Amino acid sequence: MHMIPRLTLTLASALIAAAAPLAAGIPPHPDRIEFPPLQFDPPSAADFRRTIGTSAGEVPVYLAPSHEFPLISVTFTFRGGGFLDSPGNAGLASAMASMIRRGGTTSVGAEELDERFDFLAAIARTNAGGTRTTASLNSLSSNFDESFGLFVDMLRNPGFDAGRLGLYVQEQVERMKQRNDHPASILSREWRYLVYGPDCYMSALPTERSIASISDATLRSMHARIVHPGNLIIWATGDFLEQQMLDTLEQALAGWAGGEIVGDPPAPTHRFVAGLYAYEKEIPQGRVNIGHRGIRRDDPDYFPLLLMNRILGGGGFTSRIVSRVRSDEGLAYSAGSAMTPNVYFPGEFRASFQSKNRTVALATKIILEEIQRIRTTPVNAEELDTARNALVETFPQRFESKAGMLRTFVNDEFTDRDPEYWNRYRDNVRAVTIQDIMGAAAEHLHPDRMAILVVGPWQEIRGGDLDGRATMDEFFDGTVTSLPPRDPMTLEAGE
Repeated sequence: MHMIPRLTLTLASALIAAAAPLAAGIPPHPDRIEFPPLQFDPPSAADFRRTIGTSAGEVPVYLAPSHEFPLISVTFTFRGGGFLDSPGNAGLASAMASMIRRGGTTSVGAEELDERFDFLAAIARTNAGGTRTTASLNSLSSNFDESFGLFVDMLRNPGFDAGRLGLYVQEQVERMKQRNDHPASILSREWRYLVYGPDCYMSALPTERSIASISDATLRSMHARIVHPGNLIIWATGDFLEQQMLDTLEQALAGWAGGEIVGDPPAPTHRFVAGLYAYEKEIPQGRVNIGHRGIRRDDPDYFPLLLMNRILGGGGFTSRIVSRVRSDEGLAYSAGSAMTPNVYFPGEFRASFQSKNRTVALATKIILEEIQRIRTTPVNAEELDTARNALVETFPQRFESKAGMLRTFVNDEFTDRDPEYWNRYRDNVRAVTIQDIMGAAAEHLHPDRMAILVVGPWQEIRGGDLDGRATMDEFFDGTVTSLPPRDPMTLEAGE
């Protein structure tokens, strides 16, 4: 008879005895697992904010040293961007920002600048958006001084190399030729024209003529207007000592003359007109936007609308629009909604989807039904809890990296956000009630005042689905405004 060694029996008994309390603490199902409450206090911008004195006044600097890797990242953010382009000169600010990096400096040629950055394994980027112009440097800490010296030289003394400028113009012209090839680009362009008007910086696009008008003189004029310490906020993270970085930045800004500080962008003057709009395009799936102007960032109804939108169409598969249009009806792979406030003037609300041409009308009808329902019928407690928990539980992600945290602080300072905003964010989310959501939706969503923009083969789309559940004639009494095609180079409407 085979005998089990006494030592083996002893070990087995010990393991069983040790496992017993562990097994007792394991819930019978993963749904029963209980997690301790997440304790997270958002960092304070004041703990990272410093200033540097310059001839233009104090420049704010946000610093977050981090010694995990031998890398340093520095970003200069300047107030001013595309909204400063004058009529007929759309694209100038963007070209100026691009040419700062591509065009060399007054003492270092364009090709040599590229080679020196490559040799140092440093990456320098520049970009102009609608309201800001940014320049960033990612460098090894071991050769940061040399890399940063080149970076500051290109910002303060851009060469705007004529050959590189000519190449930039050619690239932009080639891209313009493809403007009408992509339905998503057409939808985005025509929607912005409807909401903000073609002259607003939110909508303005360069033309062949405006790009061709860019010259060394216009680049330098825009550079002088934007790129100076008076418009500047700096942030840096990486492998550095705080005082050494402050000394380096102060030396870089020494003697750099300030200029007039750029103000806030102007509000659009365009009058939004509700209605049904169609842009003819032979594609197998129509693309649609439905919406109207929205709210400012600091609107009292911001938090109720934030939660409302997650429930309606901004919360992925748990949202109503996705559930009905995609999951229940199988009409669209992508569908949803967005409430996008603007800091300086009302932004927009927009529901979007793409669907087979014959089912565009049905998907439109369903989305409008859901918009009306959330205005008139209370959401249920489970929907509110899901939306609320999603916002509260993902809140720390905004601060999970030092770079993301500092970008948030810089944006808040540029836009004068209340310093207590992030401390109160979760409490404001939790305070929203079912009645708050319905009241805000009723106040700010108006299906009868929305624009419906359709890109696709209109006659096929207009007839609706084969089962006769919906046609496009159900909206705005079937009155449709046909948007004429635009010349891709001039953006002028054709016949």
